[in-house]
Amino acid sequence: QVQLVESGGGLVQAGGSLRLSCAASGRTFSMYGMGWFRQAPGKEREFAAAISRSGDSTYYADSVKGRFTISRDNAKNTVYLQMNSLKPEDTAVYYCARSLTLVNLPKAYSDVQIWGQGTQVTVSS
Repeated sequence: QVQLVESGGGLVQAGGSLRLSCAASGRTFSMYGMGWFRQAPGKEREFAAAISRSGDSTYYADSVKGRFTISRDNAKNTVYLQMNSLKPEDTAVYYCARSLTLVNLPKAYSDVQIWGQGTQVTVSS
């Protein structure tokens, strides 16, 4: 059973940066698209960023475009989310996600087969 374990969350001031990591178990990591979602208190989980199997295609929500960068290292079974110019509205639990199939990308809740446990990101003003 594949497991996703996030790390790197924490408390940061507005304008600061954080880098999230998501390590996957198993030997199928490079076969699937990966993504990051986030859920703020009292709100639904929303898409943030996704990356193709090879890493040559990336997608971002408008709210994070230009500030966040998703990347992956298939040799390390790890996907990253570099978050710069953080805003208080970026405060949320961030979840790593693996796509449902070998061809889709996790850009919506229904596209996801496996979730990580989440890591808290808090941005103070």
